[in-house]
Amino acid sequence: MILVFDVGNTNIVLGVYKGKELIKFWRVSTDKNKTSDEYGVLINELFRYSGLDLLDVEAVVISSVVPSLMYSLQAMTIKYCDKEPLIVGPGIKTGMNIMINNPKELGADRIVNAISAYEKYGGPIIVVDFGTATTFCAITKNGNYQGGVITPGIKISSDALSQRTAKLPKVELTTPKSVIGKNTVASIQSGLVYGYAGSVDSIVSRMKGEIEGEVKEVVATGGLATLIASETETITKVDKLLTLEGLRLIYERNK
Repeated sequence: MILVFDVGNTNIVLGVYKGKELIKFWRVSTDKNKTSDEYGVLINELFRYSGLDLLDVEAVVISSVVPSLMYSLQAMTIKYCDKEPLIVGPGIKTGMNIMINNPKELGADRIVNAISAYEKYGGPIIVVDFGTATTFCAITKNGNYQGGVITPGIKISSDALSQRTAKLPKVELTTPKSVIGKNTVASIQSGLVYGYAGSVDSIVSRMKGEIEGEVKEVVATGGLATLIASETETITKVDKLLTLEGLRLIYERNK
C-alpha cells in the first residue's frame, strides 16, 4: 500500500493506494501544533477503523504547503510506518517541464495537480484548485507547466468581510436561492458565491486566450470545488481527488 498526504493550510487529505486503486481517503484539519505522535495516533486510528494496518504501508508520499508541519509528519512516518517519506519538491522526478521564472518557488500542490490533470485528461488544460487560496494552473498541449494565477480563497474573502465590517455577520458558504438577496445573510452568500464564480470565469477565459491551442478541459479540485464549479460557465469537470492521484504518479516516477 502507498500512503499519500496532501497537506494544505486548512485541511490534510490523505489516501491509501493499492496499486493504482485508491482504496481509502480521509480529510482532517491541519493543526500546526500537533506532534508526530499525535498525528501518528490519529492516522493509526483511521487505519484501524478502516481495517488497515500502518505496517503494511510500503511507501509514503507527501505534498505540503505548510513547512512548519514537515518535521512532525516526517517523524511520524518514520516512527509509525517505518518509512522515510518521499517529499514533493526540488530534485524529484515529475516528468513535466516547469516554464516559469523560478521553478523552485512553485507550490508542491500545484505541480502535483498539473501532473495528474495532464495524465488523466491531456492538454492544453487548466486546473482550478479551491483551497485556502484558489490557484489556477495552465498546462500546454505538450505537457509543460506554462504558469498560473493565485487569488484569495472564498473562505478568506468571507472571513475578511465579517472581520473588517462592524455589522456584517459570518455566514455559511452555500448557494442562495436567488442572486438578489432578501436579507443580509442571503445577500452576503450571493456576493460570495456568484461573485467568486464570475471571477473564476473571467480568469479562465483570459487564460484560454494565452494558452496555445484549444483547451480540452477546465478541471476543478479542492474542498469547495463542487460549490463554486456548479455556478461557473467555464469549469467542465470536478475531480476532488486529483491531487492524491498526482501523488501516486509521482511515486511511480521516482520509485
